[in-house]
Amino acid sequence: MTETEMDELRERLEKYVGKPMGAAAVAPDPVNLPMIRHWVAALDDQNPVYLDQEAAAGSRFGGIVAPPAMLQAWTMPSPKIEGIAERGGAPRESRGENPISILDEAGYVGTLATNSELEFLRYLRPGDHLHTTMELESISSRKNTSLGQGYFITWVTNYFAGDEEIVGKQLFRILKFDPSSIDPSSLKGSG
Repeated sequence: MTETEMDELRERLEKYVGKPMGAAAVAPDPVNLPMIRHWVAALDDQNPVYLDQEAAAGSRFGGIVAPPAMLQAWTMPSPKIEGIAERGGAPRESRGENPISILDEAGYVGTLATNSELEFLRYLRPGDHLHTTMELESISSRKNTSLGQGYFITWVTNYFAGDEEIVGKQLFRILKFDPSSIDPSSLKGSG
């Protein structure tokens, strides 16, 4: 790809910054005790406010609450396993033109999650039914990385309970890279 084509690609991506990134997601189920039970068992989290009605009622929460780290789990879609590797690990096929599909089409088919930051605005309670919105926060200029040339894409997901009560936020960043652009001489142990 020439520098002119790269500039055109970056320009094409810029129009998505500050815009919704994909459709809003609605949790398939409300916050519930069975899922909380599975979560705390898997993580061996013995905090009584998650499962013990009496202890939770006597706490500052006044009742059972979900572990804050479960925030993202409530709205995650069930993955379509077939073709997941070809989608770079994405649980579902993306629809329409978006920054991810544009980069895939341009050869930036590698995906690496680089970081995630969660902000919890309130504890979730059984019965809360979450929905999300996602907005593209930023797309970096093209970077040369040890994985190849690529772009860092950052989006923010807002989590809502009920109509419009925001209960949490998540900043998520990935590197979309072109594996064919890696310089083989930069690899350790090659040769």
